[in-house]
Amino acid sequence: MPYAGFARTTEGPLKTFERIMEELKKRGFEVTFAKHHWAGDMPFGLIIAETDKGPLAIRWSLGKEFELRIEEIDEDAFEDLVEETLDYIGGD
Repeated sequence: MPYAGFARTTEGPLKTFERIMEELKKRGFEVTFAKHHWAGDMPFGLIIAETDKGPLAIRWSLGKEFELRIEEIDEDAFEDLVEETLDYIGGD
């Protein structure tokens, strides 16, 4: 089953990616592949990962402290989350 994640961070894109990867490991997710999308002029991004528990998409944005929430979702919701976020980042 796919997973959706929603994160807040005080860091930029690179540090955010590293922090989320560390947190996923702590929570028992083994990431086998990940890609990171963001636009330089937007305070948010999207990480799409393949994990031992299934596909995972994490939408992150700037906040006052780091937090990460992960939940199981169905395949249609997963595809919608990825597509809508990538469209927004890409300006489509």
